[in-house]
Amino acid sequence: MQAFIKEPRHIPFFLKLGIWFSEQITGRPMLPARLLAWYPKAAIGSGVMEGLVAHADGLMDKRMLKLIRMTASHAAACPFCIDMNSHEYRKYGITDEEAGALRGDYEGVSTFSEREKTAIAYARAISQTPLKFYPELVERVKSVFTEREFVILASTAAQVNYWARLIQALGIPPAGFGD
Repeated sequence: MQAFIKEPRHIPFFLKLGIWFSEQITGRPMLPARLLAWYPKAAIGSGVMEGLVAHADGLMDKRMLKLIRMTASHAAACPFCIDMNSHEYRKYGITDEEAGALRGDYEGVSTFSEREKTAIAYARAISQTPLKFYPELVERVKSVFTEREFVILASTAAQVNYWARLIQALGIPPAGFGD
């Protein structure tokens, strides 16, 4: 399976450097970055956004952020995103049962904390079209997350949605992280 368009033959040096760096981190060819080289402003903006992604911040630890990214990937139905964001989920203390529940009924999984269930619910809401934020859910998020955590939750899920829309719009297939 190939993307809708081919990579540009000539990529500016500064973008080659960014692509090289992203491929060193992921260990995979990063077709999204390569295709964005057709329009360097989009490549730079996307790279800056990706470079500033939350990795861990207080109680918004790596497990919580991984759950948010996985949930948003499934909710946006992006095969590339699911492949990339679900890679090595066990390393973050996420069980097979928990990973599977992110696609369906997560409420019945006893190993998810209330904070995690709330984050999953909100990541799903952020990832659905049309967007609809029920007051009960917003109040639930506000009751278990600080304002800073609320922003981290929302921006993390929104970032996955940005990539999901862009990657699907370009027809980019999964990179093989799960192989």
